Amino acid sequence: MGRFDEVYQASMQDPEGFWGKAAEDIHWIEKWDKVLDDSDPPYYRWFAGGTLNTCYNAVDRHVKDGRGDQAAIIYDSPVTDTVSHLTYHQLQDAVAKCAGALAARGVEKGDRVIIYMPMVPEALIAMLACARLGAIHSVVFGGFAANELATRIDDARPKAILSASCGIEVNRVIPYKPLLDAAIQMAIHKPAFCLLLQRPQEQAEMIAGRDHDWNEAVDAAEPHDCVPVAATDPLYILYTSGTTGQPKGIVRDNGGHAVALKWSMKNIYDIEPGEVYWAASDVGWVVGHSYICYAPLLHGATTVIYEGKPVGTPDPGAFWRVIEQHKVVSLFTAPTAFRAIRQQDPEAEHLAKYDLSLFRVLFLAGERCDPDTLEWALEKLQVPVIDHWWQTETGWSIAANCMGIEYLPVKPGSPTRPVPGWDLRVLDADGKEVPAGSIGALAGKLPMPPGCFPTLWNAKERYTNAYLKNFPGYYETGDAGIIDEDGYVHVMARTDDIINVAGHRLSTGAMEEVLAAHPDVAECAVIGVADQLKGQLPVGFLVLKAGADSSNEVTKEVVQMVRDRIGPVAAFKSAAVVKRLPKTRSGKILRATMRQIADGAEVKVPATIDDPAILDEIKETLASIGYPKAG
Repeated sequence: MGRFDEVYQASMQDPEGFWGKAAEDIHWIEKWDKVLDDSDPPYYRWFAGGTLNTCYNAVDRHVKDGRGDQAAIIYDSPVTDTVSHLTYHQLQDAVAKCAGALAARGVEKGDRVIIYMPMVPEALIAMLACARLGAIHSVVFGGFAANELATRIDDARPKAILSASCGIEVNRVIPYKPLLDAAIQMAIHKPAFCLLLQRPQEQAEMIAGRDHDWNEAVDAAEPHDCVPVAATDPLYILYTSGTTGQPKGIVRDNGGHAVALKWSMKNIYDIEPGEVYWAASDVGWVVGHSYICYAPLLHGATTVIYEGKPVGTPDPGAFWRVIEQHKVVSLFTAPTAFRAIRQQDPEAEHLAKYDLSLFRVLFLAGERCDPDTLEWALEKLQVPVIDHWWQTETGWSIAANCMGIEYLPVKPGSPTRPVPGWDLRVLDADGKEVPAGSIGALAGKLPMPPGCFPTLWNAKERYTNAYLKNFPGYYETGDAGIIDEDGYVHVMARTDDIINVAGHRLSTGAMEEVLAAHPDVAECAVIGVADQLKGQLPVGFLVLKAGADSSNEVTKEVVQMVRDRIGPVAAFKSAAVVKRLPKTRSGKILRATMRQIADGAEVKVPATIDDPAILDEIKETLASIGYPKAG
């Protein structure tokens, strides 16, 4: 048995002993009564009876332990031409003062605070200040539409909103204040006050009595100490899109979250305290919560906040410049970022300009990583490229190649094996396990490990119905896939992206892997569209690499490739070249929206869409290949 197998088996055979030992790495004000409270299944709680403070564990303890002069945060903003460093000592002072400014205006333990900010250090300071007070933060992606922000205000009912005058997208200033004002006007619930960070690129107009200048308020505040909270108290609410249109408020608790994220930094990411770790995401997404803010700081590492893009700020060498300049040892980003880099610089000519000798490993997550992108990154970077799989709900990995335990052989297209703590199964529609290699619903046997969501905010029944009802005793991930004979997980698609072609259940993800293998294809998507005869038919969309010939030869070739590799059963006959694919701001391709257009159904433009204009381009492309079909 290898080292990974030993660790994994220990987590399965004695989860309380395993996670109790991991919890020793966290500073507790009072130890827990029970590692796992299983008195009310399927609602399990970790470290019941324990008290701690997450901010103390992420900031103050490192100052106390001698890391005060080490950089905690490196802020790198190519859009404002700014690089700055914040030591743990400076971060402690800034967070304590910010907490003091909130407390002076009535924010206390259990209150909610919405944070609506760009990628600036103050976003992390705001999160940590809330954690310091025991207030529950809810970060909403900066620049999110006013009506979407309003629904979150009404659901969370915040006492305060912390925001900034603007965000910057490449070379475009996006004023936040008009969106914030409109959201508060729309919302039934009204916050008691707002703190506004005025950025030089845009001065926001303040509303007397409600709005306060961030710097003035913080400068005048008394530093505030860390407030003890129960391990089972909420740390934050993070809203994710729901099928009903009403966002789901994922709740993260304090204790299990701190234990799991601290454990993950060494065991999954193989990071030592003091090293520079970079998650190229946004604080509005779960990756930003887990791996820009909390995990690196809980571990005593240095985290990078990057206000820029993988391309265009200024070129496809942007990521390499950050890695060299800040001595980054590990990068975590979405495959879409690498597809963008590859599309603009297929031969990675920009990479040659930078020294990446300290860089050890690349982690990809957020969507399925096609083998072609993984292999391109592997070839160009010459370091391990690790695909791993997790969700907003889980807060950290379900399946990964745990680099700090044992580097397992990579299978392109697989995020490797379930991480310790996850008893993952593949189930059929009746909840029965399917044989190895058969596709089904991926589900985690309860209890989920620490750090996962114990409930939805004020919506326990919805939590049960959405995640626990279909497969009693399991968490339903909503993803479909297989676990092969070696125990490797293959996440093929969201459950609703399994298409039924003349009675055959086929994965659009498997078809995308074939399309992505074409040498001229930079990025692709496959959707299932309604068909009278066969139920559904697959349609492919291709974004070509810079300089590739955009003739219809490529579409003919990929159709033949699918026929050769998957077979005629796939009935894959339609593919079209597009300039770009519709995506969320976090880089997920909006396949369901594309399917609605193709089927002629009513299209609800997702609030998370990066650029709604892309949908018109998709409509034109679909029309050119005969969709939606008449009659």
